[in-house]
Amino acid sequence: METPVLSLYELNGLVRGVLSNTFTERFWMRAETSDVRTNQSGHCYLEFIEKDENNRNIIARARGSIWSNVYRLLRAYFESETGQMFTSGLKVLVQVSVEFHELYGYSLNVHNIDPSYTLGDQARRRAAIIRQLEEEGVLTLNKELELPPVANRIAVISSPTAAGYEDFCNQLDNNADGFVFYARLFPAVMQGGRTEESIISALDRIYDHVDKFDAVVIIRGGGATSDLSSFDSYLLAANCAQFPLPVITGIGHERDDTVVDLVAHTRAKTPTAVAEYLIRRMQYTASELADIQDSIISSVQEIVLENKTNLDSLFARFSYITKDMTRDRMNTLLHYSEKLKNLSRIQLTENITAYEMIRRRFSFVLKDNTREQRNLLSKYSERLKNAPSKQIQEEKHILNSIGQYLDLVSPDNILKKGYTLTLKGLKIIKSSQEVQKGDRLITRFHDGEIDVKAE
Repeated sequence: METPVLSLYELNGLVRGVLSNTFTERFWMRAETSDVRTNQSGHCYLEFIEKDENNRNIIARARGSIWSNVYRLLRAYFESETGQMFTSGLKVLVQVSVEFHELYGYSLNVHNIDPSYTLGDQARRRAAIIRQLEEEGVLTLNKELELPPVANRIAVISSPTAAGYEDFCNQLDNNADGFVFYARLFPAVMQGGRTEESIISALDRIYDHVDKFDAVVIIRGGGATSDLSSFDSYLLAANCAQFPLPVITGIGHERDDTVVDLVAHTRAKTPTAVAEYLIRRMQYTASELADIQDSIISSVQEIVLENKTNLDSLFARFSYITKDMTRDRMNTLLHYSEKLKNLSRIQLTENITAYEMIRRRFSFVLKDNTREQRNLLSKYSERLKNAPSKQIQEEKHILNSIGQYLDLVSPDNILKKGYTLTLKGLKIIKSSQEVQKGDRLITRFHDGEIDVKAE
């Protein structure tokens, strides 16, 4: 007798018949929700999972579905009773029927839910971890770190074969602005039982070269929500929270939010979103630098224009002062010259008068004087003749001496010797008591002047 041969479809049909005949009733089942999602038709698809006693490893898994007409009612009922959204990570008590389809296989169809059975073990453990981190004062430590304005030296923790890592690198390398990023991979296991240990090991390796990086990026990409349970680890979260560099995460989809995301400096949805965040920061920094550059150029132009205006004004004032000082010196010279002329004229007149008086006095007795007396008279007469010329020479010498003195004490000559002249407005400063802090002064040299501010 030949053994009957069944096709896969026939075998699955037999299984479906057995299950339909065996599980004719609906069952209340305890489980934890995972990977909850809703499609465009309003149907909810999810996974039911169960973990071991240590709440670490998944020991059972089943696909679940809630059809749209039931899901609308159950979700509204559950959320109104519990005050929270129907999402992944909830410990639930649901009424299900067992179904088996030749193409889609085994699944559980949800008909009812008990809202009193709210938070699941995963959510409670997550809440306990967050509470412990908060009590230890490390929950927000990483968020308090400052990410450098130019953050382009990136330590990346990811699986080298992950599509998310490749997307991240492509996004950085091909950014439209041409920014250069140095991204070094520190390989790690990103799902399964070794995830926690592997990522902590990668953090330790980065710590040995911490001065070479600006930030740490932990990226994983998509996957089932149940595979992200390793990122709800206390040890991993504590290491990330206390790491000396800002930690940026992109380890799940938008609907996933782990404890590591919570303690990280910045949380992005996906690896690509992390790359976009880093590029945006560089764009912002480049824009700020451009604004600063424009501001500096504008300020320099204003300062140059202001100084040119001040120099023109000072040159005009200096010319006026120089002309005024030259005019005063010439007036002084003319005054002394006129005075010397008058003195010379008076002296000459007096000498001539004295000469005539002496000549007349001596001429009276000239006839009776001896030759010796005549010689003496001639001697005195010659001396009197020369007296006016000598007096004039002496007066010229005095005038020349005064002129030389005036040249020596002139401002131009004094400035050429290394001295300076300090002005406040048009007034010459003679004492430090005349200057107040913040006064604008002019210091003049023999070949120019500068504008200074009193400190």
